[in-house]
Amino acid sequence: MSRSAELAAKIKLDAGSTPPRLALILGSGLGHLAEEVKGVSIDYAALEGFPHAGVSGHNPKLVIGTLEGVRVAVLGGRAHYYEAGNPAAMRLPLETIKALGCDTLLLTNAAGSMRPDIPPGDLMLLSDHINFSGLNPLIGEPSDARFVPMTEAYDPALRTALKAAAKARNIPLEEGTYAWYSGPSFETPAEIRAIRTLGADAVGMSTVPEVILARFLHMRVAAISTITNMAAGMSDEKISHEHTKAMAPLGAAKLEEILRAFLKTL
Repeated sequence: MSRSAELAAKIKLDAGSTPPRLALILGSGLGHLAEEVKGVSIDYAALEGFPHAGVSGHNPKLVIGTLEGVRVAVLGGRAHYYEAGNPAAMRLPLETIKALGCDTLLLTNAAGSMRPDIPPGDLMLLSDHINFSGLNPLIGEPSDARFVPMTEAYDPALRTALKAAAKARNIPLEEGTYAWYSGPSFETPAEIRAIRTLGADAVGMSTVPEVILARFLHMRVAAISTITNMAAGMSDEKISHEHTKAMAPLGAAKLEEILRAFLKTL
């Protein structure tokens, strides 16, 4: 039995065997959403191989239960490449979610905007991404399954449903391309100019590795960025992780409304 199957069996003993219909990975400052789920909470420390999620603003727990009457699995924190240099750090958690029978993943993150029409406090629905880091979580995977097509990495039907949910709640939700920068240092103004030239609309330090892994696992994927700041050189604001954590709740409240409306359509 694989490690993910063993962990899934352990989780089912506590949370029940009904498969979650949606898995959600929460980004910086969004951990409170896990508290809205009525169900079972399991510390990552109790799940061997799960990351410690050692970034302030994350809450390293797996919560399985119901939200708006829908069974969900919420990962309250993620491991980032910049923590230990491992782009595949979230592979086991995602394999475990898949082993639980869940095939749909919604990712959230905190990001810097490169578009004046998507200011701090707003949300951006990812339509595509640019792997600006050049890293890949599937390097070393021995099977031909590593050649994952990414043409429609962000599921068109899920994006349509999320846009409809946002419209129903009168919440602006622009679509755009997200660029993954490895971090942990923030980008320079010159790097931001380069990424803008390449066609990116927002930039962050997560999400892309998980999207690649989820598509490798044949999961449907959608992702939403909470815009916490304008990218370097785009404004006079001082960029810091503390600023990110302080601004994330502004978008998180809107994201929760959209998520609740979206779940009601499932």
